[in-house]
Amino acid sequence: MIDPALAARIAAAVDRNFDAQIDTTLRFSAIPSTRGAEGPAQDMMADLLRARGYTVDDWQIDMEDLKPLPDCGVIEHDFSRARTVVGTLRPAQETGRSLILQGHCDVVPAGPLEMWDTPPFAPVIRDGWMHGRGAGDMKSGTIAALYAVDALQAAGLKLKGRLHFQSVIEEESTGVGALSTLQRGYRADCALLPEPSAGTITDVCVGVLWFRLKVRGVPVHVAYAGTGSNAIKAAYRLIGGLEGLEAEWNRRAESDPHYASIPRPINFNPGIIRGGDWASSVPAWCDLDCRIAILPGWDVATCQREIEACVRAAAQTDPFLANNPPELVWSGYLSHGYVLEKAEAPVEMLRAAHATVTDRPLASRAGTGLNDARFYTRFYGIPAFCYGPRAEQIHGFNERVEIASIRDTTRAIAAFVAGWCGVEEA
Repeated sequence: MIDPALAARIAAAVDRNFDAQIDTTLRFSAIPSTRGAEGPAQDMMADLLRARGYTVDDWQIDMEDLKPLPDCGVIEHDFSRARTVVGTLRPAQETGRSLILQGHCDVVPAGPLEMWDTPPFAPVIRDGWMHGRGAGDMKSGTIAALYAVDALQAAGLKLKGRLHFQSVIEEESTGVGALSTLQRGYRADCALLPEPSAGTITDVCVGVLWFRLKVRGVPVHVAYAGTGSNAIKAAYRLIGGLEGLEAEWNRRAESDPHYASIPRPINFNPGIIRGGDWASSVPAWCDLDCRIAILPGWDVATCQREIEACVRAAAQTDPFLANNPPELVWSGYLSHGYVLEKAEAPVEMLRAAHATVTDRPLASRAGTGLNDARFYTRFYGIPAFCYGPRAEQIHGFNERVEIASIRDTTRAIAAFVAGWCGVEEA
C-alpha cells in the first residue's frame, strides 16, 4: 500500500529538514500556552501555515454556537480571546481522499518551577530528548505533522486530496476547540491526531467528567472547634465516598472488552482544593475540583447521576453535611469515550506507513486519558485516531519527548498522508 521507493524519497526529505523542524518545535514549546493564554501559540501557527501557502481560517470561538453540540464542555473562565486556526491545502482538482491533521496548542500548568530540572518554558535537548512543558503533549507531534506535509512538497510531490491542518485549544479541559472546527463545517474522510502515543495507534479512549464540590461548614474559633463544622475535613469524607465509586466502576471495567486487561483504567482525581480563610478559624468553605473517567459505551448523563448519588450518600456520614449537602457543579469535560470502528482503510494505511518507516508492526493502545478524536469518531462519522511520538512525564515535572521518535513519527505521517490523500509529481 506504501511504495517503498516513494517512502524512502519522502523520508529523505524529512531528514533534510529535520534540524529546522526541531528548531520550530523548540520555539513552539517555549510559548507558555496555558488555558486562556493560547493566543501567541495560535499566532505562531497561523504564521507557519500562511508561510507555507495554506489558506488560513483564524476565528474567535463563540460558545453560544457550540452549546447545542454533543459533548460540549463547560467554560467558566474568560473566553473572549479563544481562537481556532485551520489551514487548508486544496488541489485544483480533488481526485484523492481528504484528511484532517489536528494538534492542540494548549498545555497544562507547570506547577512549582523549582521542582523542574530546567525551566519548563525554556525547552532544551539533552541525551536525545527534548525537555519542556508541552514538548511531548503535544507540540512536537503538531510540528511533526506540519513538517510531514512539508516533506511531500520537498520531495517534489503534490497532494491529490484536500487537507485541513487544525490547531485547537481546550483539549486539556473541555474539547471545545476541536468541536468548534466541526461547528465551522470542516470535514474529511479521516482525521489523524499526532498525540504522544509512542508509535502506537490510540483507537479506543475513555471519556472524562469534571466536577466541583462546593462544601460548606460552620466557622468558629479553633479553640472551640467541636462546636463548628470543618468544611475541609468534610471534603475529605466526600473524597472517600468517590474513591468507593471509583473502585466500583473499576470492578465493572473487569468485564469490558477493551479495558479488562488494564489495571484500574478508571481513575478518580481530586485535582484542585481551595478552602478556609484563617488558620485559627474552622473553615466555612472548601471547593474541590475533581476528574473521573468513564468507559466507552457508558452514558454521560447516567454516570452524572451515579456521581450525584455517591456524593449525597457520602454527605450523610457528616453531621453538618447531612442537612446541608454540598453543591455539585459540572465544571469542564462532559465527554463520552469512543471506540474506532469501520475504519479499516485508514488504519491499514497507517499500519503500512508505520511498518515501512520502523520495520515494526503497529500496535493498538486503549487510552486511559482523553483525546479529541472522540468527536469525529463518535458523533460525525469521521474515522479518527491518535499516532505520535514517545513522550514521558506529560502533565508532570520534566516532561520530555524522544527526538528519534519525532523523526519516525514525521516520516510515518508523511508516508500516511501520501498514501491516504494520494500524491503526484509536482
